[in-house]
Formats: sequence, structure tokens, C-alpha cells
Amino acid sequence: MDEHPHALQIIHTLNHAGFIAYYAGGWVRDFLLKHPSDDIDIATNAPPETIQALFPHTIPVGIAFGIVIVVIEGRQFEVATFRQDLDYHDGRRPSRIEFATAVEDARRRDFTINGMFYDPLTEQIFDYVHGKEDLAAKIIRAIGNPHQRIREDRLRMIRAIRLSCRFGFAIESATAAAIRAHAQELFPAVAIERIWQELTKGHAFGKLFPMLMGLHEFGLLEAIFPELNIEGLSVIEEYPQEAPVIASLLPLFPHSTLPQQIALCQKLKLSKLDQQFVTFLYAVRHEVPRDLFEWAHLYANPFAEVAVQISAAHEPKSQKGAFLAEHEKRRTLLARSIERIEQRNPVVKSADLANAGIAPGKEMGRLLLEAEKISINEQIHEPGLILQKILRR
Repeated sequence: MDEHPHALQIIHTLNHAGFIAYYAGGWVRDFLLKHPSDDIDIATNAPPETIQALFPHTIPVGIAFGIVIVVIEGRQFEVATFRQDLDYHDGRRPSRIEFATAVEDARRRDFTINGMFYDPLTEQIFDYVHGKEDLAAKIIRAIGNPHQRIREDRLRMIRAIRLSCRFGFAIESATAAAIRAHAQELFPAVAIERIWQELTKGHAFGKLFPMLMGLHEFGLLEAIFPELNIEGLSVIEEYPQEAPVIASLLPLFPHSTLPQQIALCQKLKLSKLDQQFVTFLYAVRHEVPRDLFEWAHLYANPFAEVAVQISAAHEPKSQKGAFLAEHEKRRTLLARSIERIEQRNPVVKSADLANAGIAPGKEMGRLLLEAEKISINEQIHEPGLILQKILRR
């Protein structure tokens, strides 16, 4: 475990203070699957107050739930006291907990493959929920009663599908039946932000399309987006990996207007950057530039490459190559103009107009725009030639 010195330091410190401490959950699963991971959570029988006392830099993110963030040289590690979760009322989180043993802590977790512990000092796996068996069998199985696990936290339904798609595992029959039974109970228990986080994780592993199809199969996608149209969703398999997650949801609403797409972004509580991308993509797909000036400004937009690749995905396969070739030819023609736009360095500048006797104001602004249009549309890169054109009009 030399590759995780900071996490190992936490284990050593807790161990020397007389406590048990293990790596927990997803890291153990990925370790057994031989998927390298630096996302290490630590579980211990040390109470949170002791954890805070043992480490000089901690963040009390969830003291009520026994969770402390330990910070070592800028790296953050979640250290949680073994616990039982009690009295679930809202379908998302417990109203109280009790500190418990490692066995009880494992049994309150979501799926068997996420319920194991690893002691890096002895290199021993502690598996109280038969997680290794299900890992070997490639099965996603809820720990204990699947209905109870889901009623405790409705987000587990989406997480099961994400894990199934990420690893190519089947969802065990009783767990699958429970997901179908509770699919329409997703809201209001789960905040839309948490659902978005799960979709983002699916996208990060290149599994968003199968995840969306899995959500549809279990009735969850319709619970999230009642107005969706699943037809044509397969196009997102052709989208570039750099495409933002929201781009891959838009094919669910093939006839939506731009205001409707922005409303979707707002429903999902997305960033202004995501909304800007949606606006730009809509323009690329629905508004053909009228001249080279508009094409150059389109290509100079930071979203342009991804938006063009997304647009190409919607073309018939026989025409996709020609579609991209046409864009590349036009982009090559406009290369100098695009670079000038990106650098905010037009051929004709305000100083050039001032030297020609044009005073600052609306007229200068109009002439600067006209000069830029002439420069791009006629591909003239000599300021003198452009000045001659605009000043004699």
C-alpha cells in the first residue's frame, strides 16, 4: 500500500491509538477488481471526537453521522465511525445513528460488493456480506432485504443501475424486482442534484447510454423525465466523450424548443456554462450561418468542436463523413479569421479609424463591425484595403 501513503498514515495513527481502521466500500471493490483508485474511504471504531483529536487538520462534515474529513498535505479522506443507521423517514437518510461494530456497519451498506473492508496493514479482506462471491459472480445484490435497503435510500435504485452498467454486472432478481416496485417513489425523496451526480458518474466511465437504457428498463427514467421520448436515444453512442452530460439527455426531447431545453437545465439545476452550451448547440443544429463572418464566429466558440461532432452524429451514416469534411474545409479557409476572433485581434482596430478621423462613438462601432465582416467574408487581411472600402461608402 505504499502507493497510498496518506491513507496508510491515517490507518497507522488510528491503529497506534488502539483503534481498528480499514479501507471501506468502493475502494475495496475496485481493489479486488484490479481497478486502481485513489478514492479511499476509511471506517474505524474510533469515535469522531477522537478522530478530530488525533489529526491536526480535520473538517467536521457529518459529526452527527460519525463522519470526519481528515486532510493530509491537501488530500482529503473521509473517516467514518462504524455505525448503524436508524429511523429512516424521508427515503434518503437516517434521522439518527448508533455507533456499532464493523459487522453491523457492513450490513447497513447498500450492495454486497460495496460492503467489504480491507486492512492495509495485514492485507486482509473482511467480508461479512458475501461481497467477494457476488463480485466473482458479477452480480449487484442489495445487502439484506432489498425493499428495506431501497426504502432507506431511494437513490440506491439509480446507483444499482449505474454500477451494473459500469462493470457489466447483472442485477440480482430480488434486487431488480424491488427496484421496479419502488421506481415511482424516487421523488420527492431524492434531490435532482443527486440524480445528476449519478448520471455524471455514468458519463465519466463512458456508460451513460447503457445507464439511461437501464433506467428506462426499470421505469426510473420516466420517473425522472415523464415527458421523454426514448426513440432515437442511441444516437448518443456516437457523441464525443467530451460532450457534456446534458447534451446526451437532449435526444430524449427531440422536438423541444430552446426555452424548453433551458427549462430542463434549470430543473436539473445545472451551471450557467451548461446552459450556454445548450444554447450554442441549439444554434448550431437549427440556425445555419448566413455568411463566412457568422461561420468564423461559430468556429471560434470554445464549444464549436464538440457541437459539430454532436451534429455529425445526427447525420445519416452515409453522409457523416461528407458533413465533417465540409466543416473542416470551411474551418481551414477561415483559420486566420478564427484565430483573430479568439485573440480579439481584428484586422482593423479603433486606432486605425481614429487615425482616419473617425471619432469614438456609435459610428466607429458600426464601422468596426463592417470592417470585420469585410475582412472575414472577403478574406482580406490588410487593414488599408478594408479602410478604403468602408470609408468611401
